[in-house]
Amino acid sequence: MELDGRIFVCGHNGLVGSALVRLLRREGFTDIVTRSRAELDLRDQGAVSRFFDESRPGYLFLAAAKVGGILANNTYRAEFIRDNLAIQTNIIHEAWRTGVRRLVFLGSSCIYPRMCPQPMKEEHLLTGPLEKTNEPYAVAKIAGLKMVEAYNAQYGLRWVSAMPTNLYGPNDNYDLNNSHVLPALIRKAHEAKVGKAESMVVWGTGAPKREFLHVDDLAEALLFMMNHDEIDYLVNVGSGQERSIRELVEVVTEVVGFEGKIIFDSSKPDGTPRKLLDTSILDRLGWKARIGLKEGVKSAYVDYLKRFGDSK
Repeated sequence: MELDGRIFVCGHNGLVGSALVRLLRREGFTDIVTRSRAELDLRDQGAVSRFFDESRPGYLFLAAAKVGGILANNTYRAEFIRDNLAIQTNIIHEAWRTGVRRLVFLGSSCIYPRMCPQPMKEEHLLTGPLEKTNEPYAVAKIAGLKMVEAYNAQYGLRWVSAMPTNLYGPNDNYDLNNSHVLPALIRKAHEAKVGKAESMVVWGTGAPKREFLHVDDLAEALLFMMNHDEIDYLVNVGSGQERSIRELVEVVTEVVGFEGKIIFDSSKPDGTPRKLLDTSILDRLGWKARIGLKEGVKSAYVDYLKRFGDSK
């Protein structure tokens, strides 16, 4: 990408989008286009079409999506499939219509089959049943990946889809009703510490294994992918390190400073038993994650304190 190329970061207020904007500015890119939800409803086809006619970006990071953890995915099933299908359909089509040169679409590792072989390879997509708790979101994201693939095939494009693992970091969502596991644990541990609680309840058995990637690492990977047009349309992005939820809780409580008892509520769902990505494509090209879990959790907790302080 040229430093003066026009770049649309779609979803710039979110976890991934804000990390991308920070990185692009730090790297010297000067024409970064953003729109808030109030300025542009990405579900509105007409509004999106008018925006592309006016802005004409040459590069696009599609990081806008309705996202959440197990509770949100399982509760707002209609919203997760409806909103995500609308957003990505509008953006991808208008990007093609107005001549966007390079597009990076954000998928998710949760769209692989529930009992996927480990580590999960790109070729495992659509080889088995999905995890029921987030199936509507997964189906929408799979449709987005396939839309990118189809537009590449029909129109001779070199767009790419990234499949990131579980993300965390600055500007995360800490709402316990719809956040992902790591930010939810940071908030729970902080509130338990401030409230001098004797114990903290964690959903599930603690046995499932997850891979975590700091969002600043992901932003660097996405920029790397944007600048390598030889990459195939679908690429995993992960840290290559997995931890059980029980181990994750230990890291979070140590960083936050909560010393009470941890109670695992096995009546609550665990979700997919294990999720580890095969990142051999990016490995071969020379990109690797650099931020370790404890270091990353520390940065995320600093962000939480800056934004919420000792509020409960």
